[in-house]
Amino acid sequence: MKVLYIAELVGKAGVHAFKKALPELKSRYPWDFCIACADGATGGSGLGRNHAAYLHKLGANVLTTGECCFYKKDLTENIEKIPYVLRPDNLNPDAPGFGSRIYKAGNQKIAVAVLLGQNGFGRLHSNSPFAFLPALLERLRQETPYVIVDFHAQASAEKKTLFFAADGRCSAVIGSHTRVQTTDACILPGGTAVISDAGRTGSGESIGGCEIASRIQEYLTGIPDWTKEAWEQPILQGVYIEIAPNGKAQSIERIHIVVPPPSAAETKSEE
Repeated sequence: MKVLYIAELVGKAGVHAFKKALPELKSRYPWDFCIACADGATGGSGLGRNHAAYLHKLGANVLTTGECCFYKKDLTENIEKIPYVLRPDNLNPDAPGFGSRIYKAGNQKIAVAVLLGQNGFGRLHSNSPFAFLPALLERLRQETPYVIVDFHAQASAEKKTLFFAADGRCSAVIGSHTRVQTTDACILPGGTAVISDAGRTGSGESIGGCEIASRIQEYLTGIPDWTKEAWEQPILQGVYIEIAPNGKAQSIERIHIVVPPPSAAETKSEE
């Protein structure tokens, strides 16, 4: 099984980068299944219903989210009807949507799950991912040996700890949320591929995909501002994972592709 993971798309620049990088991705990384983190795809925070449909049409089999999963009302109201969008699994059981599912990948099955960390998130509270993990992985492994977990967390210590707690129980645990690609991609002794953060897809010359000046102003004033998307130096980041038939990871490779900047018309009209 070959799995392509697209790091968090941030704003219209992220959607543009994904679209423009597709030819090179298909040439260099032929995949059986594509996962894209879309927690910031709409306006830099959250995922709108139209963007979800468009990214799925482009080729993302599954879109994962994180603490921004319910930021866009049109997605929240329809998430039960959109099987290719996953919110964190370790939320309150009454939360709408699904946090893990089994999908078809050719003639095989693959399981994808999202877990949310507990450090640093003030607006969305989750149950302990560590307590939730064993039963989740046991349930998914009864369906397929191919199990991928997107761990949306802020603290690297929390991510690293969960990696070792999951080692040997799933194929990969991919860190997301910080939007900065780390260099620690590896396969743990039990056969689980991990990386603390796969990075971001969007503006490379930015702060987390957002305009630099606006982020500096936020720290100066204390007024939150995540609304100004950046377009400078669009990039696509992520990881490419090859998994053996027994569900053990065979390789994990970091991806970094610089894409051409959009024209003025594309900047205004990119969906």
